[in-house]
Amino acid sequence: MGTDTVRAGSADEAADRRREQRGWYFYDWACSVYSTSVLTVFLGPYLTSVAKNAADPDGYVHPLGVPVRAGSFFAYSVSLSVIVAVLVMPLVGAAADRSGRKKPLLAAAAYTGAAATTGMFFLGGDRYLLGGVLLVVANAAAAVGTMLYNSYLPQIAPPEERDAVSSKGWAFGYAAGALVLVANLVLYTGHDFFGLSESAAVRICLASAGLWWGAFALIPLRRLRDRRSLDEGPKEATAPGFRQLAVTVRGMRRHPLTLAFLLAYLVYNDGIQTVISQASIYGSEELGLGQSTLIAAVLLVQVLAVAGALALGRIARVYGAKRTILGSLVAWAVVLGAGYFLPAGAPVWFFVLASGIGLVLGGSQALSRSLFSHLVPPGKEAEYFSAYEMSDRGMSWLGPLLFGITYQVTGSYRDAIISLVAFFVIGFALLARVPVRRAISDAGNPVPERI
Repeated sequence: MGTDTVRAGSADEAADRRREQRGWYFYDWACSVYSTSVLTVFLGPYLTSVAKNAADPDGYVHPLGVPVRAGSFFAYSVSLSVIVAVLVMPLVGAAADRSGRKKPLLAAAAYTGAAATTGMFFLGGDRYLLGGVLLVVANAAAAVGTMLYNSYLPQIAPPEERDAVSSKGWAFGYAAGALVLVANLVLYTGHDFFGLSESAAVRICLASAGLWWGAFALIPLRRLRDRRSLDEGPKEATAPGFRQLAVTVRGMRRHPLTLAFLLAYLVYNDGIQTVISQASIYGSEELGLGQSTLIAAVLLVQVLAVAGALALGRIARVYGAKRTILGSLVAWAVVLGAGYFLPAGAPVWFFVLASGIGLVLGGSQALSRSLFSHLVPPGKEAEYFSAYEMSDRGMSWLGPLLFGITYQVTGSYRDAIISLVAFFVIGFALLARVPVRRAISDAGNPVPERI
């Protein structure tokens, strides 16, 4: 009877874990539409056109009196959003670990970002500053929310399940992005049929991403559970901004191999995030492709990324997550090198490039997240994932900055895109040097049979 009780308890625990995992997937479903429709497809070209409407005869806008080439305004706004996220994430992460109450913080981040994204409906004319402010708020909120969401992974999945659970989360996100992009494509291409101007159609697509984010965030907020903090010692007040970041990094110095992985991830993921945020600018401004072509290309990326995330998750079971990630970085460098030589006005070759990106995009991100989850000391999930998220969307300011400066100096988006290869080469070299099995053991976690 005692054995039957234990088995029933184990079955109930497994069922609860599966239910929580399914709820967790839906935050990717909710938030990824912002990353796809807003950050990747519509906002870059649209905000650039709004900035050009406000530019002086030399092509410059002057936010706070600083001369900025209109074509670089979007990239600089993305970089500024990262600085805001860097100030906020360590504070929120430390507070979440110490209180054990992540859900209220996740709700605040989700609905701040959703509200800012919905507010993009009011962009138009020459309101480039409004667009910049809303982008900064939404992107910083997305970074904070994703940090809290990622920090649930070690708590809802045992070590042997994490690659699969992480990959399914990314697949859910890409599936949502593809679904909404189909609706965006119908609305945008048929805006005359619906009695809308092109600008109004774009603004509706932007705002709908915010409404989607807010609506589907309710599912994970209902299913995820807060867990009591493992730290029963005295609760220290969290320090503001960069001071809390310094506290977090000092604590991570006790786990130098975890820090070494994070440095490698910071470098190569900076390149990934910059490609995501600047690809539409490259396609529209350098290659002369229309908005419909860009939407179709990103839709292709989303569809292939679902398959790519799941496929690389299976490959990792055979070859290990680290080797699979290293292989994906080689593929990223090759894809960017090919992108430099794409002929203008040739959408077919742009679709070929998009196919290559889609196949490696989801897997490289999903496996990086699951691998890092093994390197986090128990009870420090949110705090460590705040540093991870800085390396993800948070610390990814060097790439957009390099992209913007390269364009400002050379006037060529081809030079700007090829400059990003350096992030993948350096990231590969740094990751190859990290002994991940020893890093997992040093963090106090069980070492999976294959990693």
